[in-house]
Amino acid sequence: MLNFTSQNASKQLLSGDGWRIGLRSDADLYKGLVGADSWAIELTESELKDFCKLAVQLAETMQLMAAELSDGEKISCTLETEDISLESNGYPHAFTLHLQLLSGRRSEGFWESASVPFLLGAIADLIQ
Repeated sequence: MLNFTSQNASKQLLSGDGWRIGLRSDADLYKGLVGADSWAIELTESELKDFCKLAVQLAETMQLMAAELSDGEKISCTLETEDISLESNGYPHAFTLHLQLLSGRRSEGFWESASVPFLLGAIADLIQ
């Protein structure tokens, strides 16, 4: 994981193979950034908070559902706020994430299952 923090600690970018997430607390409107290798979306502070909260909730839900699924069975879960929709799809131990902004810019993004655990780890670091 790459962690870039500027001299004034108002900028932080965490990234790795297939994922990135950042926070710029001194920005006026778009304080957050999420993305992968070939795309990125700037997020408002509210959208970034929703994204982080929903990603953690989806990861927890996927783990809880593991006991309810047959071997080799996949699951899809979607959580939404007023501003974003986040969907997980796959196995409890290996799932993709799909983000959609529901207002304003109407953007979307996708993370492969190999990147998701690292993105979730970065979210934990970012929200501390």
